[in-house]
Amino acid sequence: MRKYSLSRFKDLIFRNPAVVQEDLHEDVGDENPERGNWNSKTEYILSMIGYAVGLGNIWRFPYLTYKNGGGAFLIPYFLMLVVCGIPLFFLESCFGQFCSQGPINTWRMVPLLQGVGIAMVMVTATVSIYYNVIIAYSLYYLFASFQFPLPWSSCLNWADSNCSITPIETCNVTGVLVANWTQENSTCPTSNIITVPAQSPSEEYWNHVALQRSTGLDDTGPVVWHLALCLLLCFILVAAALIKGIKSSGKVVYFTATFPYVVILILLIRGVTLEGARDGIEFYTGSQSNLTKLTEAEVWKDAAIQTFYSLSIGFGGVTTLASYNNFHNNMLHDTVIVTLVNAGTSVFAGFAIFSILGHMAYFYGKPVGEVAQEGFGLVFIVYPAALTKLPISPLWSILFFLMIFIVGLDSEFTLIEVLTTSLIDAFPQTLKFKRALITVLACVILFFLGLPCVTRAGIYWVILMDQFVASWPLLILALLETTGICYIYGGNHFIEDTEMMIGKKSFCFWLWWRACWFFISPFICLVVLVWSLMTFVSPTYGTVQYPVWGLALGWCMVAFSLLWIPVIAVYKLMRAEGSLWKRLKSVLSPSGEWHPYLDMHRGERYS
Repeated sequence: MRKYSLSRFKDLIFRNPAVVQEDLHEDVGDENPERGNWNSKTEYILSMIGYAVGLGNIWRFPYLTYKNGGGAFLIPYFLMLVVCGIPLFFLESCFGQFCSQGPINTWRMVPLLQGVGIAMVMVTATVSIYYNVIIAYSLYYLFASFQFPLPWSSCLNWADSNCSITPIETCNVTGVLVANWTQENSTCPTSNIITVPAQSPSEEYWNHVALQRSTGLDDTGPVVWHLALCLLLCFILVAAALIKGIKSSGKVVYFTATFPYVVILILLIRGVTLEGARDGIEFYTGSQSNLTKLTEAEVWKDAAIQTFYSLSIGFGGVTTLASYNNFHNNMLHDTVIVTLVNAGTSVFAGFAIFSILGHMAYFYGKPVGEVAQEGFGLVFIVYPAALTKLPISPLWSILFFLMIFIVGLDSEFTLIEVLTTSLIDAFPQTLKFKRALITVLACVILFFLGLPCVTRAGIYWVILMDQFVASWPLLILALLETTGICYIYGGNHFIEDTEMMIGKKSFCFWLWWRACWFFISPFICLVVLVWSLMTFVSPTYGTVQYPVWGLALGWCMVAFSLLWIPVIAVYKLMRAEGSLWKRLKSVLSPSGEWHPYLDMHRGERYS
């Protein structure tokens, strides 16, 4: 086995050509030795699954299922997967694999829209900042789980007077509230009992210990150092996994893409053996699914949004990972495998989540609906509280937060890979042998940009970026992507390009994909986009409202991401030659650099 000394590591980072040439893994077996390929099909599939399967599969899908009629929700969900999710995923896979380039250079196909690729990279950069902060939260909880009892199992010295495992009841005696009232061995009359809202120990721990949350966005406070150190460790692990690009991350995903399924299975087996688990599962699936929910438009919108975001369409990640495939790889098979595994994971995780929430509801004597939440509330408040009710609770807590940590880390790998691939593709001669340095610098810069998210107001920044940047702007990018490919470049030309990779297919085969690419998928994106904008509500955190300047900053982040589209379009028009019509025609036609990366794959069409 090759030995890596400190000097060798420094040579790799700061580019000693002899070492870099050896360590870039320009394998003899690579079809594209200049850029590199996946070592095996398995590494690509696992990397794509790791990217697509994210935190939303665990903390959002189960909640949407029970909210929208239980098992009945699977009907619109899988329908949206077939008519929107799979076609767009296949489209982006073909896009990247054909020219073996990242999301910016792929738009040599339509130079006028190259700003779409840059906008994707900007959105990805923003998401990679706060997404790693969420991973840092899970890492902190993972470390905190190595205690018995779990620190959020009871109200300790960090809790305030509102902390209680059970509701706080007071007695209204002549207009004065008295807690735990008794007089002459008599109890308070039922009509005089007033229940005071209380916070559970897990909620108090989340707010006062983990986050040390301030009163609002304008109350920044100091950096929460335990979160900052966890964030630093997360970026160190990401940089280490990506130090050689796909050649190193492809090895890591053998563990990171598979281990979460082992944990989910363990939690499911443990969960179904608990009292009350059946109630939780029936609540999740709907013992009698409410089919009438299918008549509500909101259900279909939720299904479309969950399908779109869970497959990470519009980020440029699918295009980036596919760009390292061999030219003749059958990406259609890969698309079907990844999208179905992604959907199956969402359903599978829901059973593990709700079986234990059912036990929690049974323990407190409450309906499951009163303990079920989504997002941060589910992962960092409700589920940790449920785990405290299990025997050997630290073990289950360690497994759960290790799973959350790894699921998030897997997606973060690809987010960072999008950034480094785009930079290296833009300046191949200068940066080709500096991948390690680019990766480390990217992680360092993103770490410092993430520090505001680990202050006492950090959770407000995380929600602000998530609500504004990682929401409807992605629908705009996907809509422009399908428009550029199908209506400007030409869907038939794109199909011919795809057939150069996977071979000739029948007219009937392409009829379905034409229907989806030209009409169905763009229409769904447009409807959801318009609906999202019409029903847009300013983000909040619980009862905390955002200041006006905070909302303005959110819109500025959106503008900064999308502004590249018109700016680059104007720049391309100015650089073109001839009359305005000739310039427009020029930038709407493929550039001379739009072709398969290797000469041997260009054939007569691109010779």
